[in-house]
Amino acid sequence: MRLVLIIFTLFIAACDLFPQSRLDRVKDEGVLKVLTRNSATTYYEGPHGPAGLEYDLVAEFAEYLGVKLKLETPETLAQVLHKIQAGEADIAAAGLTVTDERKALFNFGTSYQRITPQLVYRVGTRPPKNLDALHGSLEVVAYSSHAERLRSLQEDHPELSFQKTNELDSEELLNLVWEQVIDYTVADSNEVAISRRFYPELRVAFDISSPEPLAWAFPPGEDRSLVDKADEFLNRLKENGQLDRLLKRYYAYVSEFDYVGTRRYMKHIDQRLPLYQAWFEQAGKDTGVDWRLLAAIGYQESHWNPKAVSPTGVRGLMMLTRATMQQIGIDKDRHDAQASIEGGARYITTVKKRIPARIKEPDRTWMALAAYNIGYGHLEDARILAENDGAAPDKWIDVKKYLPLLSQKKWYQQTRYGYARGREPVRYVENVRSYYDILVWITDKERTPNRRTPALTVDSPAL
Repeated sequence: MRLVLIIFTLFIAACDLFPQSRLDRVKDEGVLKVLTRNSATTYYEGPHGPAGLEYDLVAEFAEYLGVKLKLETPETLAQVLHKIQAGEADIAAAGLTVTDERKALFNFGTSYQRITPQLVYRVGTRPPKNLDALHGSLEVVAYSSHAERLRSLQEDHPELSFQKTNELDSEELLNLVWEQVIDYTVADSNEVAISRRFYPELRVAFDISSPEPLAWAFPPGEDRSLVDKADEFLNRLKENGQLDRLLKRYYAYVSEFDYVGTRRYMKHIDQRLPLYQAWFEQAGKDTGVDWRLLAAIGYQESHWNPKAVSPTGVRGLMMLTRATMQQIGIDKDRHDAQASIEGGARYITTVKKRIPARIKEPDRTWMALAAYNIGYGHLEDARILAENDGAAPDKWIDVKKYLPLLSQKKWYQQTRYGYARGREPVRYVENVRSYYDILVWITDKERTPNRRTPALTVDSPAL
């Protein structure tokens, strides 16, 4: 008995001398606890479930570790930083810029993206040429890298003044600039690129620094076991191209901003969409397709004009051929807006059912849209070209590279269905995605203007 007590005492002492690493604890508990923010660049509830660059990365990392992912979205950036510093979570994946002040407070992993902080103003406000030419109020998020950067810039610009808010996030400040409540804010270039689709009058005056790295933050201390594992994971994504595909998935289609087109679209949302919204909603209920996606398709096709006619003979609000209408069982005038919307909903549903079941969302939807535009056969030709070239035929970000090749003789001679104007479906899908995003943003804002997402525990999906 005495020997047993001695062994037990030595075991306890050994545990104190060699405490369990954070990585081992995560694996033993089977849960990766992650702090993030609700935003278009980090994490949000999309039409197909949780989405966002940070979400996809940490979900894949949790799967890499063989554990479940538990997300928490604190109300403010300050709370995110406080909780990770206190060790109340394993990772803060919240679009955090690596700064000197923060490196003294947390452990950071390898960078996965670079952004540029930009001074943003609205059309109608005098555009400043530099920080000494600001004429109005400048407000940024408290405890943000932007506040830290502006404090350092005050040494060279003593007249520079700004306000800090702990109540609003960066997207909300961009909204205040757009509404002309404040004159300026500072936002990261990726946030600006996405937000300008929703607030088309926003403009970038200038960059306030050179590009800066984003990285995950970890609790402070000498235990870097989880940091090292995360670095191993992210380096693997960089090497196999998955990280690049993710970045393109979230940002490539918003890179070409069309101010005039976006303003026209938002005007038509107010003036034209109400005439047809009930029919879009009914078609969505009948087919299980988000009515806002149907509306986005309709806008891309005709700008919601039921009398539209193309040189190729397609016509109506959803621009369908007579053969397509007959194929899906609708025997009405294609200029009948309700019939056209119903026909478009049935057709996109039919096309989507032909997409191989193994292709997951949202790639499944983007490929269905491409097939809606160019035809299913041509989509399959592009997927085969991608596969033969060693790319991923089930990923839209790869397939979109091969569709344009269908207009080149060298490539379309290798295919079953031959020549096609392959650049058109790529532009088509990107336009529909933008129209859809804007419509989702508007309708969600009307329904829940201050929506916050609670903690979420999920089984981690693959990219």
